[in-house]
Amino acid sequence: ADLFDGIVMAEQRFHGEGFQEGLAEGSQAGMAEGRRSGALHGARTGSELGCYLGFALTWHCLLQKCTDEKNRKKIRALDSLIGMIQKFPYEDPTYDKLQEDLEKIRGKFKQVCSMLNIQADFRIGAESSSLTF
Repeated sequence: ADLFDGIVMAEQRFHGEGFQEGLAEGSQAGMAEGRRSGALHGARTGSELGCYLGFALTWHCLLQKCTDEKNRKKIRALDSLIGMIQKFPYEDPTYDKLQEDLEKIRGKFKQVCSMLNIQADFRIGAESSSLTF
């Protein structure tokens, strides 16, 4: 009876063992792919925000000498953009409003560019990231 049980149950046993091996291998491959994808996406986001921050700080310095009301509005908008970028939770990928805050920063950047009368376009390509004017 044991001989027939072994033969009859072999397919089910091998199916279960194969499933377990495939699950372990797939989990390992998925973790590695997830890490690569996360690092790439994080680097792109960091590059984009770093570019915005450098842009905002530079314009803030350039406009400090101008004291008319029009330039004070621009400086306030730049201060707001700088503050939003500095408060962005870089270290917390589980932050539930990460994408929402990123979109708000992008919107503020576009507003600042409009106020400065600058046509700016941030692009991330395979070769590099750039801000074109």
